[in-house]
Amino acid sequence: MKANSLQERTTELSRQGQPPTFREAFRFWLKLGFISFGGPSGQIAMMHTELVEKKHWIANSRFLNALTFCILLPGPEAKHLAIFIGWLWHRTWGGTAAGGLFGVPSFFILWAWS
Repeated sequence: MKANSLQERTTELSRQGQPPTFREAFRFWLKLGFISFGGPSGQIAMMHTELVEKKHWIANSRFLNALTFCILLPGPEAKHLAIFIGWLWHRTWGGTAAGGLFGVPSFFILWAWS
């Protein structure tokens, strides 16, 4: 049992790949801010699909652990998750960029519609 879980962990880490550069992460958060207008369930699903399944920038177990932690925090868990992942990759600047780009495009879309 122990060897099997170690093998699964090693396989998952090998699939994770390298974290993105700040520029790649910036572009991803900007894109997510513009296309993820809606509820947190859809935003979290989009983040999981892009970050874990397609780009392999973060391991599935790390993503789910971060999501579990963010659900416990008061407020919007999808935004907390974006900030945490941004911070994980690029510390203060990454968290700030992820948090800002997650919400600001929606503000401009609503402003333009009004």
